[in-house]
Amino acid sequence: MSNCDNCASKGSCGSVGGSCSKLFPRYGSVKNIIGVISGKGGVGKSTITGIAALELVKEGYRVGVLDADITGPSMPRFFGINEKRANIIQGQKENEVQFEPVLSKSGIKVMSLNLLTEEEEQPVLWRGPVINGVLNQMFSDTLWGELDYLLIDMPPGTGDVALTVMQSFPLSSLVIVSTPQDMVSMIVKKVVIMAQKLNVPILGVVENMSYVQCSSCDEKIRLFSRKSAEEQAEYLGLPLLEEMPVDIELTESLEAGEVERYIFNTMKYKNIIGKLV
Repeated sequence: MSNCDNCASKGSCGSVGGSCSKLFPRYGSVKNIIGVISGKGGVGKSTITGIAALELVKEGYRVGVLDADITGPSMPRFFGINEKRANIIQGQKENEVQFEPVLSKSGIKVMSLNLLTEEEEQPVLWRGPVINGVLNQMFSDTLWGELDYLLIDMPPGTGDVALTVMQSFPLSSLVIVSTPQDMVSMIVKKVVIMAQKLNVPILGVVENMSYVQCSSCDEKIRLFSRKSAEEQAEYLGLPLLEEMPVDIELTESLEAGEVERYIFNTMKYKNIIGKLV
């Protein structure tokens, strides 16, 4: 059986004569690979990635997270493992290395460039080809083991890394993250069109920071737009997966390094994985 037999991109990736053009993990087997992307930064894409990963774990799935935002990695901070470092193991062949992912408290396997550098504040001063090469290596040479889901936290926009992931990785689908502003929706639409041109399936859109819930009357107070999440999703031409409120308790748990405990003790975000599984 070839890799193509289990690949979600089978028939649309340009493989010829059984020669697959996709990059696969060398040290493990991943059933579903889902990219999480936005049109611009600051919309909570990494937070959505982390929440989705934790909700999948709550349902009993084996989950990994690849931080593909090489120049702005944040997943170690999300899971409170930013003080840890991934082990680099010398392979049997010359110049062959393997990356051992860092486990979060709930057992999620996380790989990020910030887990490979001495200090998390150290900037990445690389051009596109080097960034793509490092990303490919982190994807293919990490000891993922047996995973039901690998979530890829992608950088925002339609640049080199997004193109690499969509073209070279065997993605099962994408999740788009947006916020309720017309300017953001316009930029996100570019990502949607890009994915469609590359024949990458899109599960739908998560609208983050949609509203603030009044603590006294439970009214949804919309801070950024009077348009509903359904209207924004209709503009993007995508199903609405979930509209997420501004959640101060979530923010505080992130800052305290206790987000996993918070997510496991709340039912607020259960619906976010409704169409992922």
